[in-house]
Amino acid sequence: MEILLYIAALIVAAAITVLVVYVIKTLKATQRTMSNVSGTLENLESQMQGITSETTELLEKTNSLADDVNQKSDKLNILFDGIKGVGNTVNEFNESLKKLSSSISSSASKNQEKVSEVLKWGNSIVDFWKKNNNKKPK
Repeated sequence: MEILLYIAALIVAAAITVLVVYVIKTLKATQRTMSNVSGTLENLESQMQGITSETTELLEKTNSLADDVNQKSDKLNILFDGIKGVGNTVNEFNESLKKLSSSISSSASKNQEKVSEVLKWGNSIVDFWKKNNNKKPK
């Protein structure tokens, strides 16, 4: 019976030895994996620093471009306000011409008899002048 006890203890010792060997292999593999992960994270950190600096530069350029666009937009607004003023002036001028035209039209229709009489007198004077110029010796 004692021999069975020694055999059982020997089997337990062998099993523990095998278990320890596999645990050591697993721990070494885990150590290599962790070492690789550590290197990868260091590379990632350096790349992130590069990306961060490039992003900062890009953001600064974008902000300066936005400021430039805003300044040019303000200048264009001033130009459009000026053009609007010119348009308003042209509209007012057109209205003035319409009023003047209607005023002349209404005056001409009211004084149509006088206008025709003035035209007759004008034609008579032109005819008289032509006759006098033709009679003068050359």
